[in-house]
Amino acid sequence: MKRRVVFIADSLDNAYKFQQVLSTFQVEIAAGSVVQVPKLLSSQETYDLIIYEARGTALSSLDSVISLADDRSCPLLLIVDADNLDRIQMPVSSLSDFVVHGASQEECCARVRRMLRSSGFGAHSDILSVENMTINLATYQVTVAGKPVDFTYLEYALLSFLVRHAGRTFSRDALLQHVWGFDYYGGSRTVDVHVRRIRAKLGPDLALRLETVRGVGYLWAAE
Repeated sequence: MKRRVVFIADSLDNAYKFQQVLSTFQVEIAAGSVVQVPKLLSSQETYDLIIYEARGTALSSLDSVISLADDRSCPLLLIVDADNLDRIQMPVSSLSDFVVHGASQEECCARVRRMLRSSGFGAHSDILSVENMTINLATYQVTVAGKPVDFTYLEYALLSFLVRHAGRTFSRDALLQHVWGFDYYGGSRTVDVHVRRIRAKLGPDLALRLETVRGVGYLWAAE
């Protein structure tokens, strides 16, 4: 039986790109604009993947789309603007991923393929465990003591980068390069702000693992 995909976007460039991408898969497609969200995501329908262009005015409907995906445990792929990455809250209960607007057709195809495949989800190599914290690298989700923690994408990216390189100190400039990317032109103080937010969300015990190295930067203390 074919898998069912719902595609929601307002821009013609993404509509055309994902039309080409989805044509390479054996799927049934329901497509429409953001104003058709209530109809496309009717409670009577079930889907194997929702692709949602979370850009411009569509951001105002993002919370409801995420809620629907979470309620149905339906995988959700977001199309986002690079400037909005820090504002995006990924779903905490369902498989989720994102592509940046303007990503190549090849990258979009790879993301869709990963989310549609029935095996390999939650593979051991995708899981990082530290004390009572679990980081799922495949779904961009973090749990502490079994409870999901809401991180913005950049908070998650910074935390997972430091945990994956436990015991190594990184300067603020190095973190800006590795996490924010070479195109980021803001000041290094943004790293301090994100570290404070991460510590607050992790709680006092785990927060101690995210250490400040005076005059240098930050590290995640190895066990």
